[in-house]
Amino acid sequence: MSDARPRETSSGLGRRLSPVARASFLIAGLFAIDKPLDLFRQILIGRQFGVGPELDAFNAANNLPDLLRALITGGALSLALIPVLSETLERNGRPALWQLFSHVANLAFGVTAALAVGVAIFAEPIVRSQWGIAPGFSPEVQDRVIELMRLNLIALLVFSVSGLVTSGLQANQHFFLPALAPIVYDLGQIGGALFLAPPADFEIAGLHLPGLGLGVHGLVYGVIAGAVLHLAVQLPGLVRHGFRWSAALTIRHPGVRKVLTLMGPRLVTIGAFQLMFVVQDNLGSRLPSGAVTALTYGWLIMQFPETLIATALGTALLPTLAEHFARSDSSAFSSSVERALRVLLALTLPAAALLAVSVRPMVSAAFGFDEAGTALVTLATRGFLLGLVGHAWIEVLARAFFARQNARPPLLARLANLVVFLMAGAALFRPLGALGIALSNSLGFTVEAGVLFVILARTSPEIRSSWSTLPRALVGSALGAGLVYAALLWLPMGELASTAVGLAAGGLVSAAFVLPEIKELRRL
Repeated sequence: MSDARPRETSSGLGRRLSPVARASFLIAGLFAIDKPLDLFRQILIGRQFGVGPELDAFNAANNLPDLLRALITGGALSLALIPVLSETLERNGRPALWQLFSHVANLAFGVTAALAVGVAIFAEPIVRSQWGIAPGFSPEVQDRVIELMRLNLIALLVFSVSGLVTSGLQANQHFFLPALAPIVYDLGQIGGALFLAPPADFEIAGLHLPGLGLGVHGLVYGVIAGAVLHLAVQLPGLVRHGFRWSAALTIRHPGVRKVLTLMGPRLVTIGAFQLMFVVQDNLGSRLPSGAVTALTYGWLIMQFPETLIATALGTALLPTLAEHFARSDSSAFSSSVERALRVLLALTLPAAALLAVSVRPMVSAAFGFDEAGTALVTLATRGFLLGLVGHAWIEVLARAFFARQNARPPLLARLANLVVFLMAGAALFRPLGALGIALSNSLGFTVEAGVLFVILARTSPEIRSSWSTLPRALVGSALGAGLVYAALLWLPMGELASTAVGLAAGGLVSAAFVLPEIKELRRL
């Protein structure tokens, strides 16, 4: 398939957008609903529990279930499965696609169930060991982590199916319901935070919550409810695309073998990613109370622009890149990656700069932490924001390799990331606290993006021109951030109002410097 751009017409924006651009905007639009909901949930939780040991326990308890989810049915399997499903659909049709999907889903659920039982049995050493999740917590807090982690395994079993449904629908170029699923997942968690966790008639910012008083256990029940909703909302998509489930469980199917071959390196890649968060909490548990929670919130805030911009674009781009590869259209493949990298650089560099300057008043107003808690979250967020561009480029670069059904470069790059993170984290977490851990994370992901870029540029030299955007993006980012800072210093109005005015002015100035890339977005 050639890389011809769609003709400009007067029949509306929808026809002027490429399929990837339409899908990107659709996904980004739903993510734009999901992320504020996620932030609202975190605000509810933060205002109820504060930066302290109870919320530290809840956040630490999520780590291992999240690791298993990512390995089995999240990024590891989905990035291996989608290209193979797309190829099967292109060459053999939809019935063959669903047969392959059933084989993989049955296998994934069985493996997940076995691992969940093992984690439940060995939860105590997993948490208490010096090499475990939370060796620095007190015994009482460790007990709470163990309880919550075991409960979280129920949600893991649901996600072992739901995550694969997402992959199956995306392989069919169906993006709406998979992007809607995180929204209903958040709604389930918000229900837990509103109605299950707080005590009866608990008040937050004038809002009376008719809670059941289950505390952090109520938050986990909300996670379970959200997981069920995440699966349920996607089921109509399976019906629409003619899904037929097969009860067979085999690894002899050629497609299953191909998925497992791709998944092997990806398992290590995602495992290294999740291991970083286990190590992060391990180091954070050795710092004063609140460090784990500050890192959790800092990561959440950084992920807001990363998800809206980079994850949306990368998700929409993967099936198209897989099609280019299946049709041996290397020119279209390289051109798509190069344009995507330029767009991401143009959008994420200013976003990081603007958010770094404005984050403190927003954290203070949203979460209601005391001055020390606000400062801790602000520092962690700024540390994570230094790696935003690297995170964003990985979303496209890693998918470019998986579209080619080559999982080794992402594995090598992730291992380089892990080594850098471990070395920097060990050196920085004592003198710099949570900031040192966040900086180590950013350094590791920037190195990973650099390794992927260098490897891909050997076979797709066209992507080197994506750096042409950097000078303009840097100037725009600096001027935009300067406007936000000036607004906070000099405008005679409240801190939040000054922040909003500064962000609006800074955003417009930054956008003016990268206007060509903004226009390019619709032609991806």
